[in-house]
Amino acid sequence: MDPVTITGIFSVGTKLIDRLFPDKMAAEAAKLKLVELQMSGELAQLAAETELAKGQMDVNRAEAQHASTFVAGWRPSVGWICSAGLAYQFIVHPFLGWAALFNDYPLPPPIDTTELMILLGGMLGFGGFRTYEKLKGVNGRH
Repeated sequence: MDPVTITGIFSVGTKLIDRLFPDKMAAEAAKLKLVELQMSGELAQLAAETELAKGQMDVNRAEAQHASTFVAGWRPSVGWICSAGLAYQFIVHPFLGWAALFNDYPLPPPIDTTELMILLGGMLGFGGFRTYEKLKGVNGRH
């Protein structure tokens, strides 16, 4: 459940408690129980997300250690494809434009790098996070 929904339910719950419990002490005890329930739900969700991330890390580790290039090499190949696409778009294509300007060659079309930049940003974001972990002394072993 998303935090907005949880907050909304919590807000409604506290208003209901105020109406249902005329005794101030009983209302406060009920609100405390509601907070405990909210916290245990959030902690359970956080624990589930952490377990999911750990599972993905195990899959990534096993994938990277695989003997087959088709299993272990897909991430580097995506990085090389991103590099090649960016090299074409920002280095080769402008030079071809100059060559086409002075010759009778048609200029090849540019490529749309929108999706490429999203893919590369995701890959570099993960790499940047790992660099941050290394600088902080986190070695990834549990």
